[in-house]
Amino acid sequence: MMRNFFTKVIIAVDPAASHHTNSDETGIIVAAKGRDGKAYILDDLSGKYSTAQWGAKVTEAYEKYGASYVVIETNQGGDMAKHVLQSLNPRIRLKPIHARTSKYTRAQPVACLYEQGRVFHTQVFTVLEAQMFQLRTQNQKSPDRVDALVYALTELMLQEQVKLKPVVWAV
Repeated sequence: MMRNFFTKVIIAVDPAASHHTNSDETGIIVAAKGRDGKAYILDDLSGKYSTAQWGAKVTEAYEKYGASYVVIETNQGGDMAKHVLQSLNPRIRLKPIHARTSKYTRAQPVACLYEQGRVFHTQVFTVLEAQMFQLRTQNQKSPDRVDALVYALTELMLQEQVKLKPVVWAV
């Protein structure tokens, strides 16, 4: 791992609301921002997990990758999701987010990052990449891996503070 190359590593989680045969997956994406200003997708740990299973996956990845914090979507069961992670690792830093727009709308700025060559996958993520293509071509039920990817890349690449210099206008 080239830890010195990355300025920040985060984990983004889109937790599933339930765990049974027809449940959605829990999206878990590990992403980093490089010193070159580009984003790198390091891992896709998504899958159909119980709450305890996805909690363990996230806390293990937090330690393995030396993540700065976990971005977690809180639309469904947000307090429960935060409690799960903090009960497994009380030192884990969390940044809860609440999705307010459609999946497609949230994904558009991230798609632009890919088009600009500002995002790289460190390996082939077959299922994630299939979901990315399906989101582009049809209205898919719930692309959980892509949701987590969008949260991660939005946090790393699109949340930078714009620093404006004061300007004095004369009439």
